[in-house]
Amino acid sequence: MAFDGTWKVDRSENYDKFMEKMGINMVKRKLAAHDNLKLMITQEGNKFTVKESSTFRNAEIVFDLGVAFNYSLADGTELSGTWSLEGGKLVGKFQRVDNGNELSAVREVAGGELVQTYVYEGVEAKRVFKKE
Repeated sequence: MAFDGTWKVDRSENYDKFMEKMGINMVKRKLAAHDNLKLMITQEGNKFTVKESSTFRNAEIVFDLGVAFNYSLADGTELSGTWSLEGGKLVGKFQRVDNGNELSAVREVAGGELVQTYVYEGVEAKRVFKKE
């Protein structure tokens, strides 16, 4: 599957503004900008396992496409939502537990890179990962 593999963050676009909109304080934003995030993704049918490894934490997220689940961001923000596969892209639709606001995410492999695009309250950010 296209998403399978180990991906290390290479660069980010507008990530600080996105985190600011999410309500993440400046100190955490500065640290997150250099988190050395690594994603290890495996897919078995409709089941995905994503192991996150960064300067701040290690986490394992297991989800089935189209099935709602809860997830906690590195800053502690709780989300609930689903991932689906649309035209070769993983599309995530999540809702913050604390305020009900929506967060959308798209993961796609383009040009040998994994591109994650996030949108929260009109602010879009991208994180681009290279395969290891």
